[in-house]
Amino acid sequence: MPTTYAYKVRDRSGKVLTGSLDADNTALVANRLRQMGYVPISIDKKAGAGVKKDIAIPGISNRVPLKELAVFSRQFATMVNSGLTLLRSLSILAAQTTNKHFVTIIEQCRKDIESGSSLSQALSRHPKVFDNLYISMVRAGETGGNLDRTLMDLANAIEKRVELRGKIRGAMAYPIAVLSLVLCILAAMLLFIVPIFKGMYSQLGGKLPAPTLLLIDLSNIAVHGAPFVLAGAVVGVILYKRWVKTPAGKTARDRLILKVPIFGSLIRKTAMARFAATLSTLLGSGVPVLESLDITSDTVGNEVVRKGVAAVALGAKQGEPLSRPLQEHPVFPPMVIQMMSVGEETGALDSLLAKVAQFYEEEVQRMVDALTSLLEPLLIVVLGSAVGSMVISLYLPMFDIVKLVGNNN
Repeated sequence: MPTTYAYKVRDRSGKVLTGSLDADNTALVANRLRQMGYVPISIDKKAGAGVKKDIAIPGISNRVPLKELAVFSRQFATMVNSGLTLLRSLSILAAQTTNKHFVTIIEQCRKDIESGSSLSQALSRHPKVFDNLYISMVRAGETGGNLDRTLMDLANAIEKRVELRGKIRGAMAYPIAVLSLVLCILAAMLLFIVPIFKGMYSQLGGKLPAPTLLLIDLSNIAVHGAPFVLAGAVVGVILYKRWVKTPAGKTARDRLILKVPIFGSLIRKTAMARFAATLSTLLGSGVPVLESLDITSDTVGNEVVRKGVAAVALGAKQGEPLSRPLQEHPVFPPMVIQMMSVGEETGALDSLLAKVAQFYEEEVQRMVDALTSLLEPLLIVVLGSAVGSMVISLYLPMFDIVKLVGNNN
């Protein structure tokens, strides 16, 4: 966005004048002043110009959501297709973007292009926003002269990724919320409710039913061992995070996730949809095969699938067909392997991969719908059973309350 500059100039009669102008940089200010017949003496950014004090929240204020990146790409494609220059397009996009961090990045890209960099080179200086997939496709679009179509393909790909991620989160959110509620209720009862009944029953004396005794023992462990349990949980989380950062740990975790009933199949289909969609988009945009495979391996989101894609890249370097190495990785369904084989034979690999991606995206949608309808009553039963069994265990001695009172007297 334009910045206000304070200038000092000398006119044709030698008189010194001062004033201010709005421009993108000092060079533009100097050119404008010379066109006005002045000789620039000094040009400085005006104090406080363009400075806005915003509260920066680490991890939030400096983040660019994928949905916003998709909108940026679609609008950018429309402007380029309409004949606007890159500099003009980026200036307009910066002016209408509300994310302050993203505005700064767009402005920096515009300045880099103004200094002689290509669009892909300017974007590559911001890897946290524009990943390898984005940069490689833009570079291919620049080379092939179809940057507008490439940007539109990127927008479509990002929107599909956001939609797919939303479906998975939607399927996971409900069971996680219900299970968290169950754990909170159980913890509250063990820590606060059960001790009250324990004190009452100890005054009455007598023998308590086995379920009640078990519940009281669990309450004692929760009350007296809560600090140790919390400390153990914190240590466990720290150790787990360190473990999954190692190659062996990440592979073991992702392999275990794929074996989880129902949810493992959902994660697998999601990975297949992401693999096919990413590779199809890259190949369709003119990105070389080996580079496309390297980028795809970084975006599939599962280490087991990533190793399969890496094996395909290694085989391609040795002249093997792309589909052959996948046969040694059971995570890839036979349909994916066969479609890739047919695509290589017919020279339409990108279009067939797009069909594979569409198929698995629809499969993910069907699974999410089925899980939502199945999990809702199932989790209600789990919640009711957990809380109900605790309540029944607490009130079982009430049936013998008269006998307990008689023994006490």
